[in-house]
Amino acid sequence: MDSAHNRSSRRVEGSPRVIVTRHLMPSVEARMGELFDAVLNVGDEPLTRDQLSAAMQDCDVLVPTVTDRIDAELIAGASDRLGLIANFGAGTDHIDLKAARDRGIMVTNTPGVFTDDTADITMEMIIGVPRRVREGVALVRSGEWTGWAPSRMLGRQLGGKVLGIVGMGRIGQAVAHRARAFGLEIAYHNRKPLPRALESMFGARYVENVDDLIAAADILTLHCPATASTIGFMDARRFGLMPEGASFINTARGELVDQEALIAALESGKLAGAGLDVYPDEPQVDPRLLAHPNVMTLPHIGSATREGREASGAKVIANIRFWADGHRPPDQVLDALV
Repeated sequence: MDSAHNRSSRRVEGSPRVIVTRHLMPSVEARMGELFDAVLNVGDEPLTRDQLSAAMQDCDVLVPTVTDRIDAELIAGASDRLGLIANFGAGTDHIDLKAARDRGIMVTNTPGVFTDDTADITMEMIIGVPRRVREGVALVRSGEWTGWAPSRMLGRQLGGKVLGIVGMGRIGQAVAHRARAFGLEIAYHNRKPLPRALESMFGARYVENVDDLIAAADILTLHCPATASTIGFMDARRFGLMPEGASFINTARGELVDQEALIAALESGKLAGAGLDVYPDEPQVDPRLLAHPNVMTLPHIGSATREGREASGAKVIANIRFWADGHRPPDQVLDALV
């Protein structure tokens, strides 16, 4: 354990060799090239497993993204020189943190920079699904729209409806802040309640039993990580608890949802619609979701703003510099402490 700790906290002499698995913002890559012995992926082709393995045997720092599955086997095969996995992004469920800890490899992430961006996309779908925006756009583009009518394309009002938020971390709170302005009643489930002052600010009430929250939610949105306890969280039973004509939103992780159960709830009419930015088999999207008139399908763009991606890159660089200088990086993932 002592040798592993020394390896993860060592000061690197000269420029650390940094391998980046995806193409980042040009300004970020330029700065990395100035500061480090950086190997960039300007073609942006996702690395194969063999390429990831080779990279982890040839660098001091690996900079992966959510598309890279860094499991225990890859970590076990890494070179002793690999001391830092500086993840580009806040989520780390694609990295085996225990295996990294056991090898003395530090893990950092970039929390906070995508909070507002993801909350904005979530809010877009919270509004768009009940108001049948996707269906309306398709109607106009098809040339089949015949003009305004008092009884056609009727959606649901937002004001007074219950928005159920599963996971009240940074993004969940940002969604609650936005949703309150639209007159939604905010109910949430979390591992523990928020402080009373925050609940008051968001106008939110805590629901201890998550099934009770689901059963009360006119619109349900997920904002929790993919863990052993949350993978497949929304299954057929839980979709069955939702009110008739409810809307379902997921901008967190595709693995949280039993996709067959979701499709069944949509096709039966149990759900009026869904808004999805993530999928279990990305980039594949089930054709039945694409065919449904009121499913908003986005290409995992919750964090896709220039500002957010530049800020995330800046955090990656800061984490690497702190680590290479022998200091604790500002965004060390605590689960990876040795």
